[in-house]
Amino acid sequence: MRMKFSKMEGAGNDFIVIDDRRKKFPVPENSLVARMCARKKSIGADGVILLQDSRKADFKMRIFNPDGGEAEMCGNGARCAARFAYDNKIAAGRMKIETLAGMLIASVEDDMIKIKMSDPKDLKTDFFVSLSGKKIKLDFVNTGVPHAVLFVESAEQVETEKIGREIRNAPEFSPSGANVNFVEVCSGNLIKVRTYERGVEAETLACGTGIVASAIISHAKKKVKVPVKVIAKSGDIIIVDFGNKNGLYKNVYMIGPAKLVYVAEYTF
Repeated sequence: MRMKFSKMEGAGNDFIVIDDRRKKFPVPENSLVARMCARKKSIGADGVILLQDSRKADFKMRIFNPDGGEAEMCGNGARCAARFAYDNKIAAGRMKIETLAGMLIASVEDDMIKIKMSDPKDLKTDFFVSLSGKKIKLDFVNTGVPHAVLFVESAEQVETEKIGREIRNAPEFSPSGANVNFVEVCSGNLIKVRTYERGVEAETLACGTGIVASAIISHAKKKVKVPVKVIAKSGDIIIVDFGNKNGLYKNVYMIGPAKLVYVAEYTF
């Protein structure tokens, strides 16, 4: 079987995007997703995104991690899906996207995509987890998927793979685990973020929901003001804007790039 796909990237997060409105992609098929996402052996990607028909939105976005498991949402993936839908006339410049994490609203603004995210929940600051006999202070918020946040002096010097894997698998986040963000506060409203992603089980060049989580936690701890500028590992800058009233965060927007890399066919 031959399948047309688009390789896309958002701030360094790369995806295989497929128009699956006729539902020809064999879901669930974890081994196929894993084969497609395998770097050096296949297309290589941080995930597979399917655009399917929706009764309440312009389309439904389903995203699968490289391990084949389905994720609730992905911020950078949502921007790529919006760009794909707009370029392929699946949706207009302003669109609704159905996800497992709720409804998103996306706007195409030249080379940038603006996403209205679902409201964050379960925000918790300053709690401790035990790792290798040591207690580490973390923060947490769910921005569509669960995210732990750890503030560090230098994002560049963090052992993201080692520490990220330990925190991701900490008993406090079982059974599903959590993504882990390492945040360096720079100056003004600027922060740097590196993210270890569950499902990928490695650091990625960017994580949209992690960037939003890091911005919200940084604001909740009075380290930044809105809008927050976030430098991803890729070097791209994502803008995060939101409203806050009595500690409740609403109207969360993420603005960043989403680009088509190439279009091809995959035979399986």
